This record gives sequence, structure tokens and C-alpha cells, in this order.
Amino acid sequence: MSQITDSAPGGTFPRLGWVDDLLNPALRSAVAALPTAESRVAGYHRGWCEADGTPMATVSRKGKSVRPALVLLSAAAVGGSAELAVPGAVAVELVHDFSLLHDDVIDGDALRRHRPAAWSVFGTPAAVLTGDALLVSALRALADVPRRQAAEAVKELVTALLELVEGQSRDVAFEKAPEVSVAQYLAMAEGKTGSLMGCSCALGGVLAGADSERVRGLREFGRRLGVAFQCADDVLGIWGRTARSGKPVGADLAARKKSLPVVAALSGEGAAAERLGALYASTRPLDEQDVALARELVEEAGGRQAAEQEARRQVSAALRALSWAQPTPDAYRQLHDIAWAMTLRES
Repeated sequence: MSQITDSAPGGTFPRLGWVDDLLNPALRSAVAALPTAESRVAGYHRGWCEADGTPMATVSRKGKSVRPALVLLSAAAVGGSAELAVPGAVAVELVHDFSLLHDDVIDGDALRRHRPAAWSVFGTPAAVLTGDALLVSALRALADVPRRQAAEAVKELVTALLELVEGQSRDVAFEKAPEVSVAQYLAMAEGKTGSLMGCSCALGGVLAGADSERVRGLREFGRRLGVAFQCADDVLGIWGRTARSGKPVGADLAARKKSLPVVAALSGEGAAAERLGALYASTRPLDEQDVALARELVEEAGGRQAAEQEARRQVSAALRALSWAQPTPDAYRQLHDIAWAMTLRES
């Protein structure tokens, strides 16, 4: 389809309006089919309505529909129809929102997409139940595709979900672990973030009827891209801007989370690494001055540089894997642009 060749110049994020055009009608239908209470929370979370259910006069979301774009472009990459892959795009976006709702509860983050997080508005039980409902809806979206593809697609998603849960569990456990290695962190990121992006790409191939080797290449592309995305996200979590990212910057440091820049910094040698280790080992709450100091120490100890280099390395590995899928030139160019834009983004 001609929209797939629409690409932004100069290395900026590709224009993905065509993805929303395909995705949004089916996504809104899936959310509307949820129980009333959960549908309202989900609509608020996505920026479609106010907390009381009143539709927003202007819907303006900062999200770039990356995961649905990966599904649709992966289908096109193997010669399939983006339209036939829409159920996969809906499923991964519902799962993504499920994970964000639960993440905000787990992390206690009160801000999401420039608005109060759903749990802080509706309460923790409502946010958790809405996440659960979105997960069920995601599986239903895939169960409704043709029978042979449905079985393979559901299996792909369930496998990714198990990895996602394991990755999230490791991430939580890292907060209390005395030491975390870079290798351990990357394994966690592959589950927490890479699994769903890998699933997104694989679903596009599955729904397009691609053979297992091409699906494998798409899956590995997405997994590497997911790790790269997590690396970049960790950098933004420390040095980004709340006004652009829509989530609290510095909260991970205040909570003493071991994101990749921190893990890399703590694994180094020198005064900055030692001071950062002492700050993380202390039991007192970290105030704004402590967070600012931690930010400086992480950078001085090389954590920022290490995370940015790892993100670039993962993108390069992703693009090598993409070649296994023998993608069409137009889809390859778009996926290439998305991959690098996700790594170099500022929000």
C-alpha cells in the first residue's frame, strides 16, 4: 500500500498516520466492548476521554503507535496485506496498555502521557482490573482471525506474555539485589520490552502467511529493537524532560532503580562509581539534591555513554536479523527508519 512508503526526511521519526488510520477504528471497537467501568478507565488512559467519561474535544496522544506499526510493516515486509494484520496490531497495542497500567501501579508513577496515571485517578483496583480486561481483549482479537493463523498468533502472543511477566519480575527483583550485571540487565530487558516488540513483528509475518524462517527473522529484529528501545528509555528516564516524555524524569533514581546507565556506572571503577554505590546503598529517602547528584555521578562514571552505545549495538543487530526475513525494499526502509528513530528519540 502506498502509505507504507511515507517516510520522514532527515532521520526524524517516520510519519505513521496511516497506522492510526488502520488501527484506531478496530482499537476503539475493542475498548468499547469491555465492561463499562473498564472501558472508561481504558479510554481515559489512552487520552480519549476525561475521567468522567466525557469525550476529549481534541484527542492528542504523544504515542507513536510503534508496536502496531511493527505488526503492519512486518506483514508488508513479507509481501502480505497490512489490512489483514490489523487484529495483530490491535492485540499488541492492548497488551502494551495492559503493561503500562500495571507498570504505573507497581512503580507508583503518578504521571503518564502528560496526565495523572489511571491508578491515581480511579484507584489501584480499577487500574489493575482494566489491565486484565485489556489482556483478555487482546487474546480475543487474535482468536477471531482465520483458524490456522489464529492458533499460531495466539501461541506467539502467549509466549511473549510469559517472557514479559518474567522480565517484569526480574526488574522488580533488581531493586533489592545488591548487584546487577549488565548482562543480567540486558536479559531482563529482552523479556520486559523485547518480547512484545518481537511478538509484534512476528505477528505481522504470521498473519501474512510467511514461513517460519522469515517469521524468525522478524521476531529477532523486534527483540533486538525492544532492547535498544529500553536502553534509550533508561537514558530518557534520567536525562529526558518531563514536558516532552509525559512521565516523571528522575523517578527511577529517586526509587534507586537499577536502570542500564546505573548498572553500567556501578560496574565501573573510580570515585564516581563508589559515590554512586554509597548513595544507592543508603537507606534514607533521596531528595531532589540527591537525585541531581546521582544523575551527575552516573554520567561521570560512564553510565550514559555505555547505555547509548548499547542501544546502537542492539539496533545494528536488529537490522542484521531483519535481513533474514528478506523484506521488501519499501518496508525495510520504513523499519530501518523506525529502528534508528526509536534509539535517538528525545521523548
